[in-house]
Amino acid sequence: MHVEITREYINQVEEAIERQDKGFILETMSEMYAADITTVLYELDANESKYVMDLLPPEVGSEILSDLDYDIRTDFLQHFTTKEIARYVNLMDSDDAVDILNEQTVQRREEIIALLDEDRTAAILDLLHYEEDCAGGLMAKELIKVNLNWRVRQCIEEIRRQAEDVARIYTVYVVDNRDILLGRVSVKNLLLSKDDVLIKDIYNPDVISIESYKDENEVVALMQKYDLESIPVVNIQGRLLGRITIDDVVDVMQEQAELSRQLMTGITENVEEDDSVYRISRSRLPWLIIGMVGGLLAAQFMGLFEADIAMLPAVALFVPLITATGGNVGIQSSSIIIQTLSSNTVIFEHFGQRMLKVLLVALLNAAIISMLVFGLTYLFRNDLTLSLVVSVALFSVVMLASLMGTLTPMVLDRFGINPAVAAGPFITTANDLLGLAIYFAVAHALYNL
Repeated sequence: MHVEITREYINQVEEAIERQDKGFILETMSEMYAADITTVLYELDANESKYVMDLLPPEVGSEILSDLDYDIRTDFLQHFTTKEIARYVNLMDSDDAVDILNEQTVQRREEIIALLDEDRTAAILDLLHYEEDCAGGLMAKELIKVNLNWRVRQCIEEIRRQAEDVARIYTVYVVDNRDILLGRVSVKNLLLSKDDVLIKDIYNPDVISIESYKDENEVVALMQKYDLESIPVVNIQGRLLGRITIDDVVDVMQEQAELSRQLMTGITENVEEDDSVYRISRSRLPWLIIGMVGGLLAAQFMGLFEADIAMLPAVALFVPLITATGGNVGIQSSSIIIQTLSSNTVIFEHFGQRMLKVLLVALLNAAIISMLVFGLTYLFRNDLTLSLVVSVALFSVVMLASLMGTLTPMVLDRFGINPAVAAGPFITTANDLLGLAIYFAVAHALYNL
């Protein structure tokens, strides 16, 4: 039966758990996708979720555990025994199993490994020594590989033999007697070829692979560039070790996007809505303090022009316009550069052409904005000099903010600093100070103060 996940259904599940109505839970969840059941579990507490998990088939439970967010899963698994966890780990892909094992204490991890099936233990132990953020840490050991000298009949038999362990067969990898990756052969070619044809006569030697020590960002860039559904992982000698599938790369891309978003908004660590008040506050405070210091500096800077403001109070009315526009332009420019850097595009090729394009865009934007401001200011204030001051200053601020927003992330990237930290409060604060300096300098020049 199809069940729509609503607040009403969540309440029904909670009531069923309270009265231990196993029939309702199994009946309504029997045809649900694991991802939908995961959505339901997010609305329940740990004990209620554990009750539901115990009723579900182990295969479904293992898929749910693989999908759970790290923070929630870590707390959730505290309610399971090592024997229960091992039952689920035995049914997972090796890369997902390793993720869960790495989240456990050393003692619990060793206890779980001791309870695993023998054929699973070898694959998992082989992956445990890789760092999480490298190709080896992303790869799964489950794949289909065939020998160069086999015949098609043998290959099909091998696919049938390994099909239970490999959930998704994207391609079949071809290796030699030393497991050196030589190429790939599509399932379509195998099915259309005669049984006695040799693999070496039909395989494609054009295969893209990645070394196990490569950073996860390189994995993402490679799979995006060549539109791959999976990519084989090899060691320095070219020996086939495992494969990385598109679902794992999508997870990495989501994490990168979330991290960039948080950094650009001034959040210095990965936090979730349900984290503690202390952790959320700690993640936000550093950039808020930097912004506060920048604001104090701007106020102190404006104090230098206190006499000018007293003589021409109207000048002060346009300070928010100058600072806000400069900040917005800087963020727009830096966002485009950060996006380009994150995609591993060689941004320093044709640097002169790129900067010329940035300059032309800035000129067009600055001209349009400054003319609009000039017209509107003159319309409402009927002061030609004031209108000139605001429009000329705004033109200069837009040009400067575009330049800073473009160059700052590139400079930070060259020094090995995450360019995302250049956005948000940092560029905004810097543009505030420089924008005020330009504004009052123009006012001094045109008013002959």
